[in-house]
Amino acid sequence: MAITKTTEQDKIEIVGEGKDIQVRSATVIKEDGVELTRSFSRHVVQCVNTAKNEDDSFTHTDTDISGESTEVQAIANAVWTDSVKAAKKSANEANML
Repeated sequence: MAITKTTEQDKIEIVGEGKDIQVRSATVIKEDGVELTRSFSRHVVQCVNTAKNEDDSFTHTDTDISGESTEVQAIANAVWTDSVKAAKKSANEANML
């Protein structure tokens, strides 16, 4: 009786003007090759994170994608152009006012 547990990214979507990347991971538990359970988790990766400072200025930080899968990294590098990042910074600032 062999029980295995695997996790795979089974869905990657690009969403919105900021080209946010939604990643769905499936965790599958199998016994002797027969699937017993499957559960899902999600996380979102945004190109820019913004913080509002005490003097009402903003600090923008590009997202570190080094911990993401090579597939997510490739998608981010393809869709997060300078113009997308600039638009995301503007949108983040507008939402924080």
